[in-house]
Amino acid sequence: MKHRIVVLGAGYAGAYVAGNLARRLSPADTEITVVNAEPDFVERLRLHQLAAGQEIEAPKLADVFAGTGIRLRLARVTAVDPERQVVAVADADGGELGYDTLLYALGSHVADSGVPGVAEHAFDVTGRPSALRLRERLDSLDRRGEGGSVLVVGDGLTGIETATEIAESRPGLSVTLVARGELGARLSAGARSHLRQACDRLGITVLEHTSAEVVEATRVLCADGTALASDATVWTAGFAVHPIAAASGLEVTENGRIVVDRTMRSVSHPNVYAAGDSAYAVGDNGRPLPMSCASAGSTGRQATDAIVGHLTGRRIANIKLDYLGNHISLGRRDGILQTVDDEAQAKPKYVGGRKAARIKAGILKMSLWAISHPTFGVPQRKRRLAAAAEATAENRVAA
Repeated sequence: MKHRIVVLGAGYAGAYVAGNLARRLSPADTEITVVNAEPDFVERLRLHQLAAGQEIEAPKLADVFAGTGIRLRLARVTAVDPERQVVAVADADGGELGYDTLLYALGSHVADSGVPGVAEHAFDVTGRPSALRLRERLDSLDRRGEGGSVLVVGDGLTGIETATEIAESRPGLSVTLVARGELGARLSAGARSHLRQACDRLGITVLEHTSAEVVEATRVLCADGTALASDATVWTAGFAVHPIAAASGLEVTENGRIVVDRTMRSVSHPNVYAAGDSAYAVGDNGRPLPMSCASAGSTGRQATDAIVGHLTGRRIANIKLDYLGNHISLGRRDGILQTVDDEAQAKPKYVGGRKAARIKAGILKMSLWAISHPTFGVPQRKRRLAAAAEATAENRVAA
């Protein structure tokens, strides 16, 4: 009986791991199934561009995995039972998928932080459908020819990129960025100054030290009693992981991320691995890796090596788990590259302007290419499973 590997989620982490496992493990011993709700690969790092009105690539996952032997199941994951080693899914067929090894990479979504009205009235850019919904709203504001006000709540990287992208792409709209603290507080002094100049150039109104308390259809109420008019409120004030892992009995953190060891293996269930935003992974600096594409890359590579090593009896190498900095786009012609030290503090120097924008665009292009060619550069030799792994499968059948 073949060893069943199931990958949940086909984002940056899941798609990369699935493709590389298919290249490195022999199909005579293994079968790999990827479960994803959408048929396309979503470039999440560019969804703010999609919302602003630009076109971005969306490769079909069937094309991405063509020739790899990977089985793609388009379905929504509804539950994981690590004791029975099954995953419940919702699609036309429904039912359960059994697994011997599971990679959990369902990513994250927008978090309303308990603020009333966010779910009912706010837009977000954490998924393709939600980004298109915001795009339709912005189109309607443009069509009426009377301008309109867009309120972006949250001054993290997503909030900054969304506000600047909309302001540049739709100059007829008034854009306001609401920051809980100082704008760009985690950046160096020079990078903060560059960011402020970009907001001024794009006509973005920045409200610092402002906390949104309630979101309504046409306004946002703040903690100081201020009411901010808004024709489209975009919520970027935090992200949360899917509650499926917490409900499954896997050991998770307070916010639901799966606690893993250095190899991305669940500390409570050794045949479950996690990568990307779903994993609570501690970096080489002793700090938890942030939710990011860079973290998806490093945790995905580590999970791949760990799964291959455990199944084939080979030594597992430690992939570097570091976070080097932030790449922030400020529209299509400006950006900021801010490196950080081992304590995750911004270094004094930064790169800004068109050069930073070109570097960020290049990084995104390379990331998309790597996902679309998941087996490129991986050794051609297919690894057979170790005798111990094969014996485990046989014992399971006998039981």
